[in-house]
Amino acid sequence: MIGLLASLFLLLFSALAIALHKLWWTPFRIQKTMASQGITGPPYKLIYGSTRAILQIQNEASGRPLSRSHDIFPRVQPHISAWTRTYGEFAKKKKQPELIKEVLNNKDEAFPKSDAKGFLKKLLGDGLVTSEGEKWAKHRRLANYAFHGDSLRSMFPAMVNSVHMMLERWKNLHGNEIEVYREFTVLTSEVISKTAFGSSYVEGRHIFEMVRKLSSITARNALKIRFPGISKLWKTNDELESEKLENGIRDAVLEIIRKREQKVRAGELDDLGNDFLGLLVKASQSDDESRRITIDDLVDECKTFYIAGHDTTNTMLTWTVFLLAIHPDWQDEARKEVLGVFGNQDPNPDGIAKLKTMGMIINESLRLYPPVVGIDRKVATKARLGKLVLPANICVYIPNLKLHHDPQIWGDDIQLFKPERFFEGVAKATNNNLAAFFPFGLGPRTCVGFNFAATEAKIALSMILQRYAFSLSPAYVHSPTQLLTTCPQHGVQVIFHTL
Repeated sequence: MIGLLASLFLLLFSALAIALHKLWWTPFRIQKTMASQGITGPPYKLIYGSTRAILQIQNEASGRPLSRSHDIFPRVQPHISAWTRTYGEFAKKKKQPELIKEVLNNKDEAFPKSDAKGFLKKLLGDGLVTSEGEKWAKHRRLANYAFHGDSLRSMFPAMVNSVHMMLERWKNLHGNEIEVYREFTVLTSEVISKTAFGSSYVEGRHIFEMVRKLSSITARNALKIRFPGISKLWKTNDELESEKLENGIRDAVLEIIRKREQKVRAGELDDLGNDFLGLLVKASQSDDESRRITIDDLVDECKTFYIAGHDTTNTMLTWTVFLLAIHPDWQDEARKEVLGVFGNQDPNPDGIAKLKTMGMIINESLRLYPPVVGIDRKVATKARLGKLVLPANICVYIPNLKLHHDPQIWGDDIQLFKPERFFEGVAKATNNNLAAFFPFGLGPRTCVGFNFAATEAKIALSMILQRYAFSLSPAYVHSPTQLLTTCPQHGVQVIFHTL
C-alpha cells in the first residue's frame, strides 16, 4: 500500500513538474531571453499567456465599425497594432523585408511551418499547408501540376459557366441590392468543386457545408486554451461537433472517389481524370512509392483545397467589388478595358492576360485587404535572425497586413485606393522590397493556387462589369474582421444597375 501511494505521489509530482516547466519556466525563460536583446511585450500570464488579453482587445475592436476608412489594421489585428505602439518593433523598417525573406525562404530549414494542433489539425490534417520535408515536396508537385499552365487553361470554361450561373441567379433576386460576400461564397465553391473535383456545387454542397462549419469552429477556438489530455476525459460541444464533421468530410470525399472509380469500371469514364481529385486518386494507387500518397493524405488535400480554393478568392472578389463600388472612376476604367478586350463576349485566357488595369486594381485591393493577414513559422532549433538569437520552439509571426499599410514603404497615401501605384509592377511599387507585398505568401511555400484565384477573380469581375454598374448600398456597415481570412463582419451590400 505504501509502495502504491509512493508511486502515485511520484507520478503526480512528475506531472506537476512537467506542467510547471511548460507553463511557467519555459515562457518566463523565453521572455527573459528576448528582453535581454531589447524585445519586450505584454507580461506573460500563467497558463493563458496573452490569449485572454488578445480576446478582450479583439472583442472591443469588433464592436466598433469603421467610417469607410481603409486603415483596417487596428481593427483586424488590434492587439498587434496596440502592442507595436506600446513595445516598439523588433527591427528597423529598412531591415524588415530582409528578415522576412530569410524566414519565409527558410534555406537552412530553421523556420519550418508551425505545427497544426487541435481544431486546426482536424480542419487541415497533414496536407500541403501543414506538412514539411519530402511529404510536402511530393504534394506540392501534384498541386503544381493541377493548378498551373495548360491545366489552368482547361479550367476556364468551368469558371465562365459558374459565373453565368451566378449572374442568372441575380436576375431573380428581389430588388437591385445584393450581398456579394454571400454570393461569391457560392460562386467560388462552385468553381473549386467543378475544377478540382469534377462535381457541381450542388453535388459537393454537403462537403462544403461541413468544411465551412469546421472552419467556423476552428476560428472561434483559435485562442482558447485547453489543458493537454483533458479532452480525453471531457469534450466540449465544439470538440464533439468537430470530430463528427471530420469523420463526415472523410466519408463524403471517399464516396465521391467511389463513384468516380465506379464510372471508370462501368466504362462511363476512360480514366480517373486529370483534375485535382483524379491526380490524388492516381497518386494513392501508384506503384511508385516515391509518388504514392495515403488515403488520409488524399482526404486532407481535398479539405485544404475546399477551403483555400474558395475562401481566398471569395474575400479577394468581395473587397475588390467593394472598392470599385466606392470608386466609380476606377470602375469605369476597368469596364472600358474589359469591353475593349472582350466586347460583350465571354472572357478567354489570352484576353485575361491583357487586363493590365484590372491587375493593378486587384493588387491594390490585395494590399489594402489581403485575404491572409499574417504568416507564422516556428523556430526549429536555436537560430540567428539579424542581430537576434531566437530560442528553439518559439513562434515567429509576420503580419503582412501591417507591412501592406506601412507609410515608409508605400508613402503617406497608404490609406488611399490608388491602383496606379502598381502601374510598373510590384517591384516598382515597393521600391524593390518584394517582401513588403505578399498577399499569397512568399518563397517556396507561396500559395499554389494564386494564379487560379487571380484568373477566377478576373473572369468574374469582367463578366460583372460587362453587365452592371454598381455602387455601395447605404445599408453597408464597414466592419472588416479576421476569421480564417479577412472578411466583412456584416457582409457587403451592393446596388447593381443593368447597363
